[in-house]
Amino acid sequence: MSSLLPISLKAPQFWYRPRGWLARLLSPIARLYGGRVIARMRRPGARAEVPVVCVGNFTLGGAGKTPLAIEIAEILRQTGQKPAFLTRGYGGREKGPLVVLPEASAEQVGDEALLLAQKGLTVLSRDRPAGAALAVAEGATIIIMDDGFQNPSLDKDCSIIAVDGETGIGNGMVFPSGPLRGPIHDQVPFASAVVVIGPGDAGTIVHEFARGSGLAVFRARTTVDPSAPVLRGKRVLAFAGIGRPEKFFKTLADMGAIIAATEVFADHHAFSEEDASRIALRAQTAKLIPVTTTKDRVRLSGGPARIGLASISQTVPIRLVFEEERDLHDFLVKRFRLGG
Repeated sequence: MSSLLPISLKAPQFWYRPRGWLARLLSPIARLYGGRVIARMRRPGARAEVPVVCVGNFTLGGAGKTPLAIEIAEILRQTGQKPAFLTRGYGGREKGPLVVLPEASAEQVGDEALLLAQKGLTVLSRDRPAGAALAVAEGATIIIMDDGFQNPSLDKDCSIIAVDGETGIGNGMVFPSGPLRGPIHDQVPFASAVVVIGPGDAGTIVHEFARGSGLAVFRARTTVDPSAPVLRGKRVLAFAGIGRPEKFFKTLADMGAIIAATEVFADHHAFSEEDASRIALRAQTAKLIPVTTTKDRVRLSGGPARIGLASISQTVPIRLVFEEERDLHDFLVKRFRLGG
């Protein structure tokens, strides 16, 4: 029950507006859902042989967990640790436990698992304790669990919550009235730290609330990786199937790209051959450069049209930069008594 929001369902706009009649109408269901989530979070879980850091969020949908997990792994490596990513392989058919190979397909393991596997040892397992055991057998000295904050099956030694600066916790209500997975005051005691990603008043509100609740708080921003292509002045067809594609489009605009056309898909969208053929033909006809995210790029496999679109598409990799990177380093060192 890490997410009951279907992959193909886009978050409704009323979640991010002042509480209206629809949110209030759904509130009885929200109370039942939220109560179930919190009751489940209180269940005891299995202990791993090494420390477990969970990178999760308070809300349904993406908030930057995967890039945050990647940056935390890099900080831990600097202290001499051997981190392993643990993921359930959202969107893939494999159940695991298994080590994710970089040459696997998104249909097998999901897009996020492939992105993580490009950065380090990654274990996919729907059964998180079994996945943790495999990670330890593969030499991990610490586990970074991508998502699963509300899943009690594996005990967490530290839970770091990603918060989108623009959307925060929306209207502050629980699904289906709002984006929260459970009442915020009931989730906070399970968290250790909050990282607000990007600017925005909504994120600032969560930042101050978390600080007032005794959590460690950090800020980060997304930045274009130096390996990104130069797109200034170039006419592009931007396509994306991520939680908030408008953020990707803004990144392209900030890079100086001329966005002549866009194609928007649901988060984790499984591109079909027809999708790929249409996008490629549209770009070719209008003499546009197809541009997409690294997360979408890994899903362009399995058929000639998808492979062809991948071969002509530019990708824009991003990374997180912390405003207080040394503070986060010190937080992790102190939390786990690491050298560094």
